[in-house]
Amino acid sequence: MAKIENLVQDFLSQKRIAVVGVSDKRETGCNLAYRKFKAEGYTVSAVNPHLATFDGDPCYPDLKSIPEKPQAVFILTNPKVSEQIVQQCVELGIKRVWMHCMMGTKPGLAANMTSVSQEAVRLCQENGITVIPGACPNQYLKPDFGHAMMRAMFGAFGFHKVG
Repeated sequence: MAKIENLVQDFLSQKRIAVVGVSDKRETGCNLAYRKFKAEGYTVSAVNPHLATFDGDPCYPDLKSIPEKPQAVFILTNPKVSEQIVQQCVELGIKRVWMHCMMGTKPGLAANMTSVSQEAVRLCQENGITVIPGACPNQYLKPDFGHAMMRAMFGAFGFHKVG
């Protein structure tokens, strides 16, 4: 069983990250993650097939459209979209994926608040992709009070165990 801290550290050691699911309709955790990655010096690519730009930066319709292949992909979308994104990761040889879940990493714990698809997790595992099936980068990238509390609480209750 991998510890989430080790998986997060490996993910965050990558310098080129695609953030899938940014929105111009409302503020989301995905938008916050994009901004935090960027503020921390990552090369960040926004992905949403319905936007041409996000925060003044280019926004790409899919991973294949990003000029320089990302090293890691953060997904905050519908689980069915997560499956499509993971398939693109397989095709592009991207080896790190993080699927957001508000309530940690326990399958089914937050069925209506998750990007985790068990099919997408299986696809990652079958193709040598390191996957974080839940949690949120905002709990690890200079977390605000709320995200720091979620990280502590979910860790204490075992919701951040992977495997």
